[in-house]
Amino acid sequence: MSNANHRFVLAARPAGLAGPEHFAAQTRPVRAPEAGELLLETLYLSVDPAMRVWISENPGYVPRIELGDTMRGSGISRVLISRDSRFDTGDLVQTRAGWQSHPTVRADDVEAFDRAVGTPEDWMGLLGMTGLTAYFGLRDVGGVRPGETVLVSGAAGAVGQVVGQIANIEQCRVIGLAGGPEKCASLTRDHGFHAAIDYKAEPDLAAAIARACPGGVDVFYDNVGGPTLDAAIANLRIGGRVVICGRISQTAASELYGVKNLGLLIGRRARIQGFVVTDFAARFAEGRTWLAGQHAAGRLHQRLHVLDGLDQAPVGLGMLFRGENTGKLVVKVNG
Repeated sequence: MSNANHRFVLAARPAGLAGPEHFAAQTRPVRAPEAGELLLETLYLSVDPAMRVWISENPGYVPRIELGDTMRGSGISRVLISRDSRFDTGDLVQTRAGWQSHPTVRADDVEAFDRAVGTPEDWMGLLGMTGLTAYFGLRDVGGVRPGETVLVSGAAGAVGQVVGQIANIEQCRVIGLAGGPEKCASLTRDHGFHAAIDYKAEPDLAAAIARACPGGVDVFYDNVGGPTLDAAIANLRIGGRVVICGRISQTAASELYGVKNLGLLIGRRARIQGFVVTDFAARFAEGRTWLAGQHAAGRLHQRLHVLDGLDQAPVGLGMLFRGENTGKLVVKVNG
C-alpha cells in the first residue's frame, strides 16, 4: 500500500481554456482513517466539462473550488482500509474525492456498486452520471417519442453517443453533429446514428441540418450551445423541444455568443429546458436498471477515452474543450 497521497490542487483561475498550468501537484502522507472513514485507492477519475465551470470565479449553481483546494471530481475507488461496518477491504465504491490517488473520506460520502451489474468501466460511464444524464435528459426532459427526429450536438462525446443510441432504441431517426470525418464515421458505424454532420466542414450549419432533417427536428439534445444552438432552433418542427445539457463552446469563451433565433420558438410552439441530472436522483436506480438491461442485450454501449496516470487529469480537461476526445474521457490512476 502506498504511504503517499498524490493530488492536484487549483493553483490559478483560467481566463480561457484550463490546462496543467492552472494546477499544482502535491504529495502528502496518507491519513489513517478514523471511525466512520475509509482509506481509498483511486482507480478511475472522470473528466467532465462542468469542471471548467467549477474553477471559475462565479460558477453559478455550485460552490466554486478555492485556490489551493484539491480539484473536485468523481470516480471509482477501491477500499484499502475500512473503519465503517458497511464496507470491507476490497469493495469498489463511487466517490467524489477529487484528483487524489489515496484519499481518506467519510463512509457516508461514498456509494457501493454492484459488480454483477457492470464493470468499473461501465460504472464510470454508461451506468454513471454520463448514462443517467442521457437517459433522463432525452426521455424526461426531451419527452422523446417513437418516429421522431432527434438531433444531438457533441454527439461523439460522453453523453452525446449515449443519447443517440437511446434515441435509436426508442425508434427515432437520429442525426449527430461532431467535429471531423473520423468522429462522424464512428457515429454511424459504431453507435447507430442514421446520419452525421461534420460541423467543421459546413459553412452553413443550419442548411446542413435542413438537408439531413428535411422534415425538421423534434428534439435537439444540446451539449454545445452558441451558434450550434441557433442552427438547430432554425430547424425545429412545430412542438419541438430543446434539451440544454451543456454549452461547452461557451464555457471557456472569452466572448459569449448571443443566440439570435429565440423568436422562432413562438410560432413553432417550441420549448427550451435545461436540467441537472441530480434533479432525478430519486430515480437513479430506475435509470441504471434500464441502461444495464439495454447494455446486456447488446443495444447500448459506451466508448471510453482513457488517459493513463493522475498527472494526465489536467491535460484531459483541456482536451475536452479542444475536441480531442472521442467518447467518455477518464483517467486511470491505479490498478
